[in-house]
Amino acid sequence: MTVIRLESVDATHAFGERLGRLLRAGDVLVLTGGLGAGKTTLTQGIAAGLGVRGPITSPTFVIARTHPSLVGGPELVHVDAYRLSGAIELDDLDLDASVSDAVTVVEWGAGLAEELADEHLEVVLEAGGDGDGGSDGRTVRLLPTGKRFERLAAELAG
Repeated sequence: MTVIRLESVDATHAFGERLGRLLRAGDVLVLTGGLGAGKTTLTQGIAAGLGVRGPITSPTFVIARTHPSLVGGPELVHVDAYRLSGAIELDDLDLDASVSDAVTVVEWGAGLAEELADEHLEVVLEAGGDGDGGSDGRTVRLLPTGKRFERLAAELAG
């Protein structure tokens, strides 16, 4: 596990942008964290790093949005699994049909989305994280599954 401290909303966005530049088609990220932890802000940064069309907003009510690339790279499939009752409903979205051609980011996906790919990266965000309760900062924990994401997490930590 890799732990990174981000001191602001802007730092969260910038970290996501850095992460987005390292991602490629077939990558799956599972974002975990409470309300306001920064999952959508991180995804906005990832989208900027990938160079996809926006705006990037939480897909809570539409469940999934696809953002095509503006630079010839992979598209971004942004999923919010908060309203899904289980893996069967996630399977009904047919994400596996596009997962090899896109970067797939699933908010609230822990326990549901890991099966989309053999290798994936779980990103756990915790708002505050320093005990003051009022900080815009957050703690990010990277939980890689597979060698590709182990290398990626090490690169992000360095």
